[in-house]
Amino acid sequence: MLNSVVMGQYLPVDSPVHKMDPRAKLLATALTGITVLVATSWLGMLTVTFWIMLVLAAARIKVALYWQIYKPLWLLLLISFVLQILFTPGEPLFILGRLSLSETGLTAGGRMLWQMTGLLLVAAVLTFSTTPIQLSTALERLLLPLTKLRVPVRELAMAINLALRFVPTLFDEARLLISAQRSRGADFTRGGIRQRTRGLIPFLIPLLTNIFRRADELAVAMEIRCYRTGAERSNINELKFKLSDYLVVLVSLIILLITLYPYWR
Repeated sequence: MLNSVVMGQYLPVDSPVHKMDPRAKLLATALTGITVLVATSWLGMLTVTFWIMLVLAAARIKVALYWQIYKPLWLLLLISFVLQILFTPGEPLFILGRLSLSETGLTAGGRMLWQMTGLLLVAAVLTFSTTPIQLSTALERLLLPLTKLRVPVRELAMAINLALRFVPTLFDEARLLISAQRSRGADFTRGGIRQRTRGLIPFLIPLLTNIFRRADELAVAMEIRCYRTGAERSNINELKFKLSDYLVVLVSLIILLITLYPYWR
């Protein structure tokens, strides 16, 4: 199952998070993301960490999926953490040759790792529990007042919806092409940087070709269905806030206010 799931894919699970209004999930995600970025006190960091863990538990998605799907990003975060603690100037706590570990670097690296992990988990829960069409519809409804300023909200939401739909397709195409190239004897892990770069050319050309072909097919399909920019469109399922949606957004706002409290003193 892990190998069949790609980044940005919707996972149909019977959970309270999946049943929420997508507008509430977008608002809660935005508020939680801001909270993670501005949190400086231990109270704020512990509060938002507990809130994120509670959301992860409510989503009922296996923890292994977060590691398996976002493995490259986790490794990048760990490398950034190591570089941060080794090359941030400060009073050294441990010296090994030309490398030194300082308290300032450890604090900065730990905070950066915590922030990026929190943002990644929140974004992952949002994409795992919400279909692309739900996300685009929620974004369109939230930005609808901007239409009075002649902002093409519907077209913007449609573009985001198409981009989200292409993310899993892109990963699927890349995975199939890599398997096909390896079955023909291609190896992307040996040789120097120059040799590996040359080896990617037979992979990138068919990948781009397939992407443009799918984009052209999508454009033709939209024209056949008489899609027109600026046209009024309705939805089969109308969005409606429930009590639980209001509570989630309210809790997210309260946690943000708790985190911002040190700035008011």
